[in-house]
Amino acid sequence: MEMRKLGRTGLKVAALCLGGNTFGWTTDQKASEAVLDAYMEAGGNFIDTADIYSIWAPGNKGGESETALGIWMAARKNRRAVVMASKVMGPMGPGPNDSGLSRQHIMEGVEASLRRLQTDYLDLYQAHWDDRDTPLEESLRAFDDLVRQGKVRYLGVSNYVAWRLARALWESDKRDFARYESLQPKYNLVFRDEYERELEPLCLEQGVGVIPYSALGSGFLSGKYRRGADLPTTARAAGVQKAYMTDRGFTIMEAVEKVAVKLNATPAQVALSWLAHRPGITAPIASATSVGQLKELVGGVELKLDAEARAALDRASAWKES
Repeated sequence: MEMRKLGRTGLKVAALCLGGNTFGWTTDQKASEAVLDAYMEAGGNFIDTADIYSIWAPGNKGGESETALGIWMAARKNRRAVVMASKVMGPMGPGPNDSGLSRQHIMEGVEASLRRLQTDYLDLYQAHWDDRDTPLEESLRAFDDLVRQGKVRYLGVSNYVAWRLARALWESDKRDFARYESLQPKYNLVFRDEYERELEPLCLEQGVGVIPYSALGSGFLSGKYRRGADLPTTARAAGVQKAYMTDRGFTIMEAVEKVAVKLNATPAQVALSWLAHRPGITAPIASATSVGQLKELVGGVELKLDAEARAALDRASAWKES
């Protein structure tokens, strides 16, 4: 699998980042390990998770994905071969200090993540969301301390707007803190404008690596949702219906399917290839619940779209300034 540098750093990561959000939720330990083994065998090395995965599932309390990954890495003894990314910010308990980007929560959060992952360092530690209630300097200093202590190698953010990311980069430069080297935005063929309007030029200018999530639109861009058809019986179907099952969404999907037929590829592979080869993109994040799905994803990042195919997809998914 192709390796790319994460932004301006020297860290090399696979062009497909394997999402860990289903581990410990819709994918049990045995199935999770099969997917993880197949990903590593395909040449991958980049895995993304978060402390809150999957707190939303009945009976879960958060940390299930990290726990599953920790068991797998301990059994395979492959920690050094894995670039492990996790996140902090979301609520991990009912207390007033159990969420956010305070020094208190960051320091407690990293220790808990390290225990669950059965490791003594994280390759990439990310602020899962922005926290406007905590002074930015406090959060950045805490993250910088973790880098200096060797518990974290690199820092990143997720779900940040452009002006807050720019402010954080400025503060880090001013105070000589380790800076955010990556951004994890929601970005795909249907959901383009929020990233492309302001975040894309900022990341390109500042050399920030981009690892977009929802690369396949929660499954919509795989082609399993159809106009007028019944919804699939999946945990994400209701959310997909609201966010993606629109006239514009189906128009984009029709363009994806036309390209897929022409290239003898699947719709998911076409959508993933479009994203993986956009300017400034380091590695799309996508999850798989089976080895078959994983192989399809790998084929997507390896697929090269010609200029005609890219132009057709760009036209179908173009957004307008409001």
